Amino acid sequence: MLRIAASIFLSAALAGCGSMVPGGQADQTVRGPTNSAIAVSPGAGKCLVKLGQVGTQFTPVADRYYGAGCSTVNAVSLNALQGDAAQFSLANIGPVTCPTADLMVGWARFGVDRAARQILGSALQRIETMGSYSCRNVSGTSRRSAHSTAEAVDVSAFILADGRRISVLGDWAGGSKAEREFLKVVHRSACKRFGTVLGPDYNTAHRDHLHLEKGDGSFCR
Repeated sequence: MLRIAASIFLSAALAGCGSMVPGGQADQTVRGPTNSAIAVSPGAGKCLVKLGQVGTQFTPVADRYYGAGCSTVNAVSLNALQGDAAQFSLANIGPVTCPTADLMVGWARFGVDRAARQILGSALQRIETMGSYSCRNVSGTSRRSAHSTAEAVDVSAFILADGRRISVLGDWAGGSKAEREFLKVVHRSACKRFGTVLGPDYNTAHRDHLHLEKGDGSFCR
């Protein structure tokens, strides 16, 4: 597992330059999970530095194009996120674009961890997901899903430090009053950060998870 701190990343980025990008700026390089060099654009480098500055543990992922509109570009693999007092992990998450990861970092700390402590009396320990990148269409359409470009994450449950597991499927409507309130609060918090957020109230396809999508608009259901 590779922890990217801002100072380490900057050293790696300045260590060498690759091909030139439009505007005359050279690609920078970082080290991937096998210590291989990965070229990143200056814009992508800024996002990686930002992740490191807030204590995120992640691994840069080399750009890949799979065809048919599917790709993982400017992506990272998230290992752990920083809360107010401690780190928490993520389960079953695949590559996500760095801007999507940045949204996850802010939401997890300020929208989930704080809500867990304030409403449920216990800090967040882990976020369970149903994955991120997947080369597929939006259900029932011929339009590519944001998952096909690693710009969406499906969150299914939250594990607290006291051992409780709060799941979207079991507790959105069937949990205790505090558990239901917690899930509604984290849903509303996600709507303030992500462009598209879909939950159980949207349709039955989302009865067991919150779909968090970077997006460019403001669609919250």
